[in-house]
Amino acid sequence: MQGRLPAVAIAALLALQGCASTGMTGAEKLATYRAAAGEPVSSFSYLGRISGWTPLDDGHIAVWTRPREAWLLSFHGLCPDVAYSPVIGLTSQNSRVYAGFDKVLVDGRSSMQLPCRIREIRPLDTMRIKAAEQEAREAAQAPSSGT
Repeated sequence: MQGRLPAVAIAALLALQGCASTGMTGAEKLATYRAAAGEPVSSFSYLGRISGWTPLDDGHIAVWTRPREAWLLSFHGLCPDVAYSPVIGLTSQNSRVYAGFDKVLVDGRSSMQLPCRIREIRPLDTMRIKAAEQEAREAAQAPSSGT
């Protein structure tokens, strides 16, 4: 995993640089992702790279494994440093990430890696998320009526 962390770091930083403000509060963003999530699955295919990630709160993160493939991950307990970490990693077994077993590895503020165990995995409808985020951006940029 250590050898892969620089690639994960680059992917995460690029994903963060490309993210524009959606105009959503944290709660609205989490609600959007939950609404776009399918039924829980036991695992997903992971080939050692993520193409982006979005911290939603201390208990949830969205991880993109491909440009149009993303997963809503819920943690056992809280993962407080996930919103502030510049990089994350994932543990995996035989090229799969399993709920209840694998972890999101977060570079904590104290420069140590903190594991956050994955409780639940749900596939995300990425097109639905992008449409909701675009709608929120447009609403935030629309001039107010002045009333």
